[in-house]
Amino acid sequence: MTEPLCILSVHAHPDDEASKGAGTIARYHAEGVRTVLVTATGGEAGDILNPAVDTPEARADLAAVRRQELARSAEIIGYDDVVLLGYRDSGMPDSEHNRHPEAFANVPPVESTGKLVEVIRRTRPQVILTYNDDQTGYPHPDHLMVHDISVLAFARAGDPAWYPELGEPWTPSKLYYTVWSMARLHKIHNTMLELGVESPFTQEWFERPNQDDRITSAVAVDGYYHVRKQALLAHATQVDPTSPFWFGLPDDVAATIHPVEEYVLADSRVPTSIPETDLFAGLR
Repeated sequence: MTEPLCILSVHAHPDDEASKGAGTIARYHAEGVRTVLVTATGGEAGDILNPAVDTPEARADLAAVRRQELARSAEIIGYDDVVLLGYRDSGMPDSEHNRHPEAFANVPPVESTGKLVEVIRRTRPQVILTYNDDQTGYPHPDHLMVHDISVLAFARAGDPAWYPELGEPWTPSKLYYTVWSMARLHKIHNTMLELGVESPFTQEWFERPNQDDRITSAVAVDGYYHVRKQALLAHATQVDPTSPFWFGLPDDVAATIHPVEEYVLADSRVPTSIPETDLFAGLR
């Protein structure tokens, strides 16, 4: 390949980039790969989950606070470019936010897909990361929409018949879905029990759909646990530093317990062999 390597990650809200694929992006950034983050909404419908920063000032303009948190998190992870699509957080299903006419979930997909196509054509990624097609475990409307427009943009960015005014066509090579494997949850849960730590993973977690059989790719992220942790903590309104969900294990244990991030290869326009250890397999 003559084009510089680039990976683009599409997320719904500020903080999603810290909880999904942060180690992968940090690793590729360290290798010299260009890294691009797209965040669809401002997260203004989110709750403040950290009592220490639950102030009237933060509540008065949560979107502005979350933009600042996002900027810090992206810097920690190593994103070279951060693009905000500028849509309103849709909130959870059947909420007041979900019914707002300007909510991301209510925007015609042809419009929001066009915004993502423009970013793809401008940044020219070979690899795109997005959300899974099966989100029954957490069916947030914005996550569902991110999946939908990512799949459409992957198909349309290289087609000159779509959005001819939005730049020179660019055909990305590979599309991946992020996934938290059930094996990972079990490993964290069992280790907590072994150490006498109360696990936040109740039975409902293990009744979610198990998609481990779909996983095609596992990227080693040894040495990048601290990046993920600091990126999460940058989202002070969303992440309580005392949360057992995120920080229930000692750092030295958490860093080594499952030192890979896993993905489902949804589409590839280049030959590759499964299982993969590199999302750029077939491209270098």
